Amino acid sequence: MTSGKKIGLALGVVAALGLAGVAAFYSVTGDAGNGSCGPARAAAERMKPLVKGEVAAVEIRSRPQPAPALAFTGPDGQPMTLAALKGKTLLVNLWATWCAPCLKEMPALDALQREMGGPDFAVVAINIDTRNLDKPKAWLAENKIATLPFYGDPQAATFQALRAAHKVEGMPVSIIIDKEGCELGIIQGPADWASADSKALMKAAIGKP
Repeated sequence: MTSGKKIGLALGVVAALGLAGVAAFYSVTGDAGNGSCGPARAAAERMKPLVKGEVAAVEIRSRPQPAPALAFTGPDGQPMTLAALKGKTLLVNLWATWCAPCLKEMPALDALQREMGGPDFAVVAINIDTRNLDKPKAWLAENKIATLPFYGDPQAATFQALRAAHKVEGMPVSIIIDKEGCELGIIQGPADWASADSKALMKAAIGKP
């Protein structure tokens, strides 16, 4: 084999390996609408026409991606992550007692959990108070917020994770996550979660008529 042919063959092998590497890269990191979150795109499309009225500020992901990994403590005080709730569509809300708009949302979130909570849906309201850790539970009791389980994150790491992923700057913030852990939408700011608009949006996320 001549040296020219050897060089040509080597270049061909390198090119083939390069293309294979690119294909592998896109199969792993790829289009956010492909891979494990591909099926979530259908739910996102169902939701888009319902972003109006009391939930008009929700941003629907046209190409859903895996939700940020959030770690916090569960109702039993033990560490947990969102993966423990896989199989349910989730409305994950971050709140704090120092956040007046957050507190205003809580009765509506409680009502939404009371009406729609079950095997296929849950409201996960994560408190991020970092001081006076008895205060959040006391506030919930005083205001008769009885249906929402208490989830806590006294390090506020969940807020930092959302801030890094979405450049979230303020509170409250809520994300809608499908049963496979794919993020369908996010809202920065309050909403009336007990409204008919909210319930219609949640049903679309779940896949209920």
